[in-house]
Amino acid sequence: MPVSMTIRDVPDETRDELAARAAQAGQSLQEYVRAQLTALAQRPTPEQLWARVQARVQATGTQLPADAILDARDADRA
Repeated sequence: MPVSMTIRDVPDETRDELAARAAQAGQSLQEYVRAQLTALAQRPTPEQLWARVQARVQATGTQLPADAILDARDADRA
């Protein structure tokens, strides 16, 4: 169930920038900020992301060194 939120003491410059981005996206400020908050909440925190990486490495037993990964990444960039 949706809940209302109030954010106090937002600097004028921040509000103006968000309003400009909302207008550019064809949205109201409320729609724009709600979408941004939803997207932010759906992304993992750095700690959660690192935990996922560690779990994947442990599950797969990957021992690939970083330079090998970078070499493979750069192989098709020439």
